[in-house]
Amino acid sequence: MTTDDRPDAPRTEHAVVVSRELDVPPDVAWTAWSDPDLLRRWWGPTGFTCPRADVDVRVGGSTVVTMQAPDEWGGFRIHNRWSFRVVQPPERLAFVSTFVDEAGTALTPGEAGVPATVPVEVPHVVLLEPLPDGRTRLTLTETGYVDEETRAQSQAGQEQCIDKMQAIFAAPDGSGRDAPHL
Repeated sequence: MTTDDRPDAPRTEHAVVVSRELDVPPDVAWTAWSDPDLLRRWWGPTGFTCPRADVDVRVGGSTVVTMQAPDEWGGFRIHNRWSFRVVQPPERLAFVSTFVDEAGTALTPGEAGVPATVPVEVPHVVLLEPLPDGRTRLTLTETGYVDEETRAQSQAGQEQCIDKMQAIFAAPDGSGRDAPHL
């Protein structure tokens, strides 16, 4: 089973799928992935920060993000590299996420301090679909998980990240007019 009929569509068994409606048009929603300052505002689950976002959104490029736990959890840092395979602004991104150290050297999940059941490479597809009134439906699909417990943990984390993104773009009147138009 796949999320759509394209040959590069992600397989959906044990998949993380998060969908939200954003109060901005797709070209503005795209900036959540391409603008380092904006990316630092939403990457990481609730309570986590993103002190680093080195962004190069192009086919063959990569983004390195650092997620930092709150002090009460020890303040640990996890670094990810998103290696871009498809970049179609403002509608589609496909990338593979891997763990790296601060210098960018690849790590296994265990070396990165996460459960060894997390895949070494996690494919992602981000779709930004225009909606009426200048809004966007964002759908993020993450695949590669082999067990339900690990998939569920990632689902919870991605839900919180995308909730933070949605809040950035939320206008008090629901119009998106007060959202950052970068």
